[in-house]
Parts: sequence; C-alpha cells; structure tokens
Amino acid sequence: MLKIQVIIGSTRENRFSEKAASWIFEEAKKRPELEVELVDLRDYDLPFFDQPMSPKMSDGKYTNEIAKKWADKIGEADGYIIVSPEYNHGYSAVLKNALDWVYKEWNQKPVGFVSYGGVGGARAVEQLRLVAIELQLMPIHTSINIPWNVYMAVIKPSEDNTEDPYESLETTKTTFLDQLTWATKALKAAR
Repeated sequence: MLKIQVIIGSTRENRFSEKAASWIFEEAKKRPELEVELVDLRDYDLPFFDQPMSPKMSDGKYTNEIAKKWADKIGEADGYIIVSPEYNHGYSAVLKNALDWVYKEWNQKPVGFVSYGGVGGARAVEQLRLVAIELQLMPIHTSINIPWNVYMAVIKPSEDNTEDPYESLETTKTTFLDQLTWATKALKAAR
C-alpha cells in the first residue's frame, strides 16, 4: 500500500479547504493501491518558525514538541496531496509555516496540489512548487485548480441541482491521481 496524506492547508473558520480536501480524499480512497489519510493543520498548533537552525541542518532533531509530532506524522507518508487556498496571489501563511518546520521527512516524496481562489489557485500552486522543490519534494505535473463556478456550487448548493459540483474536474482528477500514484510507487521503490 502507498500511504498518501491529504493536508488541509488552511485553518480559517468556515474554510473551503476542508470541502475540497474531503472530496479529493474520497476520490483517492477509491484507488485500491492507496491508503489515504486526512491531515488537518488545526491539529498541529505550530508556532511561527523561530528555531536557531534550519530543519535542513538539524538532521530531524526537532526541539519543539508540536514540531516533533508534526515531523512524525509527515514522515509516515509516501506522498502528499496539499489542498491550498490562494490568498493575495500566494498560499496561506499557516501552510508555509508547516512546510518550513520539517525537512528530511518531505525528501524524495511526490506531492500534488489542489487549490482554489483567484484563477483557481494557480498562483498559489506556482509558489508551492518552488518551495516543494527546495524541500526535495517532487511535484507532479498536473494540479487541480478549482474554478469559481465549482467553488460556488460547493459552498452554495442549489436545491434543484443534483449534479456533482466536481463533475467538470473528472478528467483532471483522474490524471492527477494517476500521476501521483505512479510517482509514489517509483519514489518509494527508489527510497
């Protein structure tokens, strides 16, 4: 089995991240080769990163107890799906902080991004790809950028509309999960 964590990248009240994460979590669970877990940043009240040494240099020795718990959780996975909002052309500060607290636990593992916001969260994903590469994560090619009409259909469902609001993302979702599964198998074997 390949262990995939779906990370909810926002801690805001009434966040959309939870809805998008639940959707991709349920879709990924349909893959027999994947063991999928939802990981909520609300469960890891990390302080802003303030350590005297970069996690890259600490060789996995974290002094903060919450950071140790976070590192242990991240270390369990073979790959990741990060669900991120787009705030002011970037991703959330709480997600950046969570990424920065650990290092070696991310290394040589694939990551895919599900985003929403302005232009479907594409600018947040663009920035996340750069950070992921520095953490030695391997971003897959396809991302799922949730367009405004899907976002609105999810947060304000119409009583007379019984269609799945994510239906228009079916092809992208399939490609995304195919790429993530392939990359996870390849990188797990190589590690």
